Amino acid sequence: MSQTADSQPPSPLQRSPALSTTVTTPESARQRRKIAALEEKLQVLEVGHAVKQREINYYMSQGRAIRRTVTLYDSVEDLICENDRRSEAEDDDVTIDQDRLQLGYVTLNGFLPWLHQQVSNLEYEDYLQMLKKGADGARGDDTAKLKSLIPDWVNRDLKPNPPVDREDKHGRGFMHDACGRLLCPTELDWQNPIVKAGIRDRADGHIVTEMSWPTFLYEKYTADQNNLEQGLFKSTLLVQAFKAIFTSPSSAKDVDGDGDGANIIENNRRAQKDSSGKKVKTHLRFALSSVTSWRTVDGDFDYTQFWRNIVDFFERAPGRIAQRNVNQLLTWWTRKVFGTSRRAEITDAVKSKMSVNALTRQRAQLDDALFDSD
Repeated sequence: MSQTADSQPPSPLQRSPALSTTVTTPESARQRRKIAALEEKLQVLEVGHAVKQREINYYMSQGRAIRRTVTLYDSVEDLICENDRRSEAEDDDVTIDQDRLQLGYVTLNGFLPWLHQQVSNLEYEDYLQMLKKGADGARGDDTAKLKSLIPDWVNRDLKPNPPVDREDKHGRGFMHDACGRLLCPTELDWQNPIVKAGIRDRADGHIVTEMSWPTFLYEKYTADQNNLEQGLFKSTLLVQAFKAIFTSPSSAKDVDGDGDGANIIENNRRAQKDSSGKKVKTHLRFALSSVTSWRTVDGDFDYTQFWRNIVDFFERAPGRIAQRNVNQLLTWWTRKVFGTSRRAEITDAVKSKMSVNALTRQRAQLDDALFDSD
């Protein structure tokens, strides 16, 4: 008997709502695919993290130059704000501090030429934080390095009894005879027991501030009160500290003569940019003191103003003679730390006899002889 249309069998998709169209897949295969997808996502995240870490390391390394060659205390934000202020204002009436900040910004832009463009970026705060972290890290490294090296240098040079302790910084400063002598203002006589006691007691007339040049800045640690510029910034300790920070600690062992003539200055840009060692003088004062952690004020002594006094000596010379003396001092530092090169003194006649040029002529003569024989 024929079936009616109503009695036709249902299609496979209509037979039962419980019937699934899923093709059964082994559990292990599904898990392997999930693992593969997660591994791919993890790899993308790791690559992104590595790129970000390289970026952070780059900006931090760039920031290390700031405290060493741009400014020891001023923040990058303050330098940028002063440049912005000058861009907006037409007022030519500026203070010395504002001039100092602007000069710092110009110097910073010379070191990091990309920064001027980045400050217009909305995310420039991220760059500044990385630069600041690198800058402060460099300052911490330098102070820690000198803190451990200074005792060896002072003990070898002055042979104090008892010697300066390498580990305990509390025993330095004016409580230690050798350190006190080096920290003593040049206008006072440390060998005078009354002066020594007055400084330690911070008595009237013996208060040590940043307005006095410490003895450790002077050649042979002695100042001429009638000519205070003579020998200033030429001490053995200063040269040792500069070399330890900007070249290598081992190079600080030999500072009696001029540099070794290896022309290191061409290969060490950090040292070349701060060949006067302005920041080193501040770090050295800290290393000789009994202060155990970096701070801007030590008793009556303001490190920030001390740093500015040193910068002003070099960058705000009051006249042509003073500027000439600064230039001569910078030349002395360049020669003392890096040595001198006499390449410019070699004549063409001498160069022609050197083996490289002689060999070149000999090889050319071989070809000439072969050509003539043919």
